[in-house]
Amino acid sequence: MSRRLATFSRHLSTSSKASSSPDMFGAIKSKLGYENLPADAGNKSFYDLKAQLPGQDKYLDFSTLKGKVVLIVNTASKCGFTPQLYKDYHDRGFEVIGFPSNEFNGQEPGNDEQIAEFCQSKVNGPDMNEVFAWLKSQNAPGAGGVAGTTSIKWNFTKFLVDKNGKLVDRFGSTTTPASIAPKIEKLLNA
Repeated sequence: MSRRLATFSRHLSTSSKASSSPDMFGAIKSKLGYENLPADAGNKSFYDLKAQLPGQDKYLDFSTLKGKVVLIVNTASKCGFTPQLYKDYHDRGFEVIGFPSNEFNGQEPGNDEQIAEFCQSKVNGPDMNEVFAWLKSQNAPGAGGVAGTTSIKWNFTKFLVDKNGKLVDRFGSTTTPASIAPKIEKLLNA
């Protein structure tokens, strides 16, 4: 069996057809959730980022978040996620920033004016929002996603950023607000 594999591998490396294809494994990697982040994704600080708001040339400048603990969530209006963490911790310097995304089962079908406060964002792929490119480029527990992948699998993936603009954790879509609360408490008390 290993002899066949070695022969096949040698064939792939010497085959003109294989060497002329841009990335024969790219589609497979993409389906598995491994994606190429922009080369400069990790070069900025959290406070250099901006998020587009509805309307022309309106942005949330992340420098206004200095000194706050921030939870970033890809959201959808047709999914339920309670604002209880925001209510519980906002007065202590906690912010929740939601980015509407229609990438998962069309659960955010509205246009920018119909959706909350931010314009729809791509959270995966070559056109992803710079905020998500930055979040995925950071080396933090859970930041690599499921089995080391970077792609976001579903709505309500959450990223927790400390008061210094450092990504400290990434949580899957099924993580409950109650299970994140102790980490938020710890960061607010630091």
